[in-house]
Amino acid sequence: MSKRIHVSTTVNGDEADFLCDPRETLLDCLRDHLGVMGVKEGCGTGDCGACSVTLDGRLVCSCLVLGVEAEGKEVGTVEGMAAGEVLHPLQRKFIEHAALQCGICTPGILVAAKTLLERNPDPTETELRYWLAGNLCRCTGYDKIIRAVMDAAAEMREAS
Repeated sequence: MSKRIHVSTTVNGDEADFLCDPRETLLDCLRDHLGVMGVKEGCGTGDCGACSVTLDGRLVCSCLVLGVEAEGKEVGTVEGMAAGEVLHPLQRKFIEHAALQCGICTPGILVAAKTLLERNPDPTETELRYWLAGNLCRCTGYDKIIRAVMDAAAEMREAS
């Protein structure tokens, strides 16, 4: 067994420390060591996007990143989107548009959509579909997801 390594990071704005095997993924570290359960494992190979998080603002599949790579970095997950009991506009619009079913893909899609809207607050539907192409949903057919994100983007532009 490998020597466990101490990692100091920030998760959703809160300082966090954990010990991990240097071969453990960030996905496993978030779930198993920090109890961040919104991050889901869909495939374990970076093909589905269910485990999408941000690492220093960059969208990554946490199943492809080692936990030790979070040292000194900011990790963002779906748990960090709401402000207390107040849902992020994307979360609200997903509910309003019924843009989720089983929920495995939803956290990753929300994190990916938020990352896009931070970079481009007025994406075209084509840009949005391209951006979310790495997030697979086996239940919804995507139309409700796209409508929810476009509606949230419009609301967020009006609010700013």
